[in-house]
Amino acid sequence: MCPAAQIAQPLDRAGEPPVRSERVPDSPPRRVPSPQEVRVLVRPAAALDGLAADWAELAAAAAEPNCYAESWFIAASLATLEKGRQVRLVEVRRGDQLIGIVPLALEDHYGRSPMRIVQNWWHHHMFLGTPLVRAGEEEVFWANLLGMLDEAAWAPNFLHVRGLVEDGPVHRGLRDAAAARGHASPIVHREIRALLASDLDSRTYYEQTVRAKKRKEIRRLRSRLDELGAVRFSRLTSADALGGWCDSFLALERSGWKGRAGTALACDAATDAFFRRAVAGAWSAGRLDFLRMDLDDRPIAMLVNFLAPPGSFSFKTCFDEEYARFSPGVLIQLENLAVLDRHDTVWMDSCAVENHPMIDSLWSGRRRVVRTTVRLKGFRRTLAYSVARALEAGSQAVRRFGGRGMA
Repeated sequence: MCPAAQIAQPLDRAGEPPVRSERVPDSPPRRVPSPQEVRVLVRPAAALDGLAADWAELAAAAAEPNCYAESWFIAASLATLEKGRQVRLVEVRRGDQLIGIVPLALEDHYGRSPMRIVQNWWHHHMFLGTPLVRAGEEEVFWANLLGMLDEAAWAPNFLHVRGLVEDGPVHRGLRDAAAARGHASPIVHREIRALLASDLDSRTYYEQTVRAKKRKEIRRLRSRLDELGAVRFSRLTSADALGGWCDSFLALERSGWKGRAGTALACDAATDAFFRRAVAGAWSAGRLDFLRMDLDDRPIAMLVNFLAPPGSFSFKTCFDEEYARFSPGVLIQLENLAVLDRHDTVWMDSCAVENHPMIDSLWSGRRRVVRTTVRLKGFRRTLAYSVARALEAGSQAVRRFGGRGMA
């Protein structure tokens, strides 16, 4: 059994030059309906299959694309990684039309505090938590979800939402819905990660983003690799080959440091099955972009992307450490810049940790992803929320004081 993957705790960076940031689309004007027009349904996760068609239609009309919130990804996650968490699917509908859906789970801890909370369901292979919400319905969705949680006896203390794009339409909708109830929705954590976003074609972007000295070094490494054999890039184009590509990816990942650390997907039957189900689901939904780099027909780097026009997400990557001196991870990412040449895709989220040395040097854009909390109604809930906020404020003060003391 592999140990759980560690989640980096990123720190804000100071003194950096400005970077290109994601352009967040504006929401259509809000329409606040009468209570009779909107209803909230809470279902057990087993009800997912009956929602597939409505869920797919919602994904196509969502204010913000998020493959990690689509039905095929949630289905793969629930089938393999749910682990008795009693995940609830919460739907918000206007009449029969689905305007938003989010899986919620009860957590026994909030950070290091043994405090039970409600949270959008999350696992270590989910890199964005933004719920799918129909464009223009963001505040309506959150207002009704918060109202339901206020009255739900099963919902403890407060709502914690992970993985929102900062100041995106869905985040703004939550902030506005909470404010309308007289509640704050503070950001309690922020990470900044690489984003590929440009109107340029892939070649021009590469030449304008990566300094000349680095481009020269990459050309040298590629030339040295070419001396060892035939280098070829390919993308998965056949469902018949999907299983073999998954086998190759899992074996390649396990052959490296993740295998030695026990965190490779193939180290655990559950994560192995999850990867295969998620990739198969993405293929069936037309969301998969699976890329490999071969040296004499032997894979030495592989990359899995999920497509969600107008965006996309870099899900998993691996490379053969025997060829690390040739930077195969960089070389496959250069091939991946071709996403900029697609007519339906204008950005890709790296889903990487903050300050990732490789991808940060190739992609100039940055995406800010946050966690936020919202108080629920009730004296005990208010008390628990106040305690949590006080503990966070104290922890932040200690970190600030410690930083000055070491300066």
